[in-house]
Amino acid sequence: MIGSALGDRLRREGHEVRRLVRREAREGGEFRWDPPSGTIASGAFEGVDAVVNLGGRRLFPGRWSAMRKQQLTDSRVEPTEVLAEAVAEHGIGVLVNASAVGYYGHTHQSIVDESAPRGRGFLAELCEAWEAATAAAGDARVVHLRTGLVLSAKGGLYATLRPLFALCLGGRLGNGHQYMPWISLDDEVGAIVHVLAHDVRGPVNLTGPEPVTNAEFTRAVGRVLHRPAPWWVPGIALKAVLGQAGEEMALFGQRAVPAVLAGSGYEFRHPTLDSALAAA
Repeated sequence: MIGSALGDRLRREGHEVRRLVRREAREGGEFRWDPPSGTIASGAFEGVDAVVNLGGRRLFPGRWSAMRKQQLTDSRVEPTEVLAEAVAEHGIGVLVNASAVGYYGHTHQSIVDESAPRGRGFLAELCEAWEAATAAAGDARVVHLRTGLVLSAKGGLYATLRPLFALCLGGRLGNGHQYMPWISLDDEVGAIVHVLAHDVRGPVNLTGPEPVTNAEFTRAVGRVLHRPAPWWVPGIALKAVLGQAGEEMALFGQRAVPAVLAGSGYEFRHPTLDSALAAA
């Protein structure tokens, strides 16, 4: 979802966009690669100014077995290492690599910016390993996109919630106090373009300027869709059904703010949750 929207915007602005694909290349601008073997089609990086890596298996739904955790890790760390090595080998100046606000673990009521340490939990450890995999990029300017919950009708959390709320099945999760660091798809893409063009490096929180609690988020979605959200899913039920995945994905929260984006002059198109939901 994010990669397609980013590619469309970059092309509209006159940039050439190349895609790395794991199947046979079928159209212009596609190059096949195979991360496990470390092979990338010849010519993929000729004349390239920047590499953006947004890959990784879906974290949800489903329980996190030991095998699933390994698959989630391998799908992020191994491809990132391959791309970082290619960036160094070809002298590419910029590597923008995905990460997530899960890096901070569960922050409760504390506000966190990019200077905060890694938190606890599988997601925090996964994000740390994911970011560390860019070390092979050499002298390139490396950016770690610690993305929040991207709001779009095309996919992600909002696309999943919308039909539930339309049927009046919306409700808060657990006590509803956990923070949800949202961002609109427009601003997610806009922020990536921004860091490509500006001298920003290291971790960057891709979140809206006003994180809200799960209870506030639930009420906002209800307002936008003109539907009540009377239900409540007990935290103990989420953990019983989904285990650690339910706890970290639904009950952990990050009150993360975009300090680096603000400091580098980025202006949000959707600075409030209501405006982001209306756009979605």
